[in-house]
Amino acid sequence: MSEEYDQHILDNGMAILGEPMEGVASVAYGFMLPAGASLMPEGCSGAANVIADWIFRGAGDRDSRQLGDELDGLGLQRASSIGSSFLSMGAALEANNIAQALELYSDIVQKPCLTDERFELARQLAMDNVLSLDDDPRHKVMLKLREQFYPSPLGRSTVGDISELEALTADKTRQIIRDKFNFSQTIFSIAGKYNFDGICRQIEDLFSGAEKRECQTDFSLQKKSGVYLHIDNDGAQAHIALMTETVKPTDDDYYNARVAVSVLSGGMSARLFTEVREKRGLCYAIGAKYHGLKYAAGIMCYAGTTPDKAQQTLDVVIEQFNRLREGITEEEINRAKVGLKSLLILQSESSSSRAGAIASDYYMFGRVRSLDEIRRRIESTTVDSVLEFLRKNIFKDFTIVTIGPKRLDIDSN
Repeated sequence: MSEEYDQHILDNGMAILGEPMEGVASVAYGFMLPAGASLMPEGCSGAANVIADWIFRGAGDRDSRQLGDELDGLGLQRASSIGSSFLSMGAALEANNIAQALELYSDIVQKPCLTDERFELARQLAMDNVLSLDDDPRHKVMLKLREQFYPSPLGRSTVGDISELEALTADKTRQIIRDKFNFSQTIFSIAGKYNFDGICRQIEDLFSGAEKRECQTDFSLQKKSGVYLHIDNDGAQAHIALMTETVKPTDDDYYNARVAVSVLSGGMSARLFTEVREKRGLCYAIGAKYHGLKYAAGIMCYAGTTPDKAQQTLDVVIEQFNRLREGITEEEINRAKVGLKSLLILQSESSSSRAGAIASDYYMFGRVRSLDEIRRRIESTTVDSVLEFLRKNIFKDFTIVTIGPKRLDIDSN
């Protein structure tokens, strides 16, 4: 795999990144705005979700209906998400419509209408999303896990808090948009079929009025460890989530960490599925994954079980984490590497995935990693390198969150 990447920085600091893809007639693009959950003011948890909806309810000289009709008329497959650091929004579409789409999105992020009436609709939708978590305990337990694990404000809920959403006002949210929509820290990325010179000229023209602003300062973080939170629920299920600290994406051992996680939970032959679910029949769902932010990272795990099996499930899961450093077979390493490379190939064939990946790389590393580089780094891992990583980075101080009818005993873990 050999790739080319395009890059241009506007005078105001906004980064434009591109990855051309041969043989496609589509294009995907995205704006990463520095308005993620961790950057919201204190007492405004959930404001980013309100903003992500509100700015699409009319922009420029278009009301909500007109804007929606124009977006739909271009055949956009829209997507948006709230992360810890960024509010991301973008779309995939036929390449011939990219110029019109960018004009609309320029108005959305620079000239949203932001009427009080539409604010109430956006806020209510955000509150409904928080309330819906009660019907989705698996999602809720993982959100609470990140909230407990990461130092404040990195762990702040990406969904929000009901009481803070109720107190949020239209005026306050308008001020947040003015403060946080800093285009000097915005990353625009595009992948697929496009003309990069033309894209740069259009973006430069559309954002020519956005002045250069100071970058926001880094976080002041306080480490957390060994937290246990239990949320009472009288249901017939118990939901267990746990997380332990590991190396960040920029660390030299990042790929050893990823391979180690795949040995734990890379499929039906992985340790957790085999030992917890198949051999002992302790749970109906089990899985672990790497979760990394720029300033902190962890390995998280979820298990869904019944209340009578919850304690043993937790004990065996932590046992499998700890036993990993005692030995790994060549077969397990090879299987993990094949799984990671397969995922890489699948992502390389999606313009939306590539647009998101190059923007994330630029934020994390200050550059875009090639797919060849990633593949080589995966292939370079060995049994010895992964075991050395595990012995240097012992899993400990687990943060644990449970939802169910009774608390678990974590003293022995």
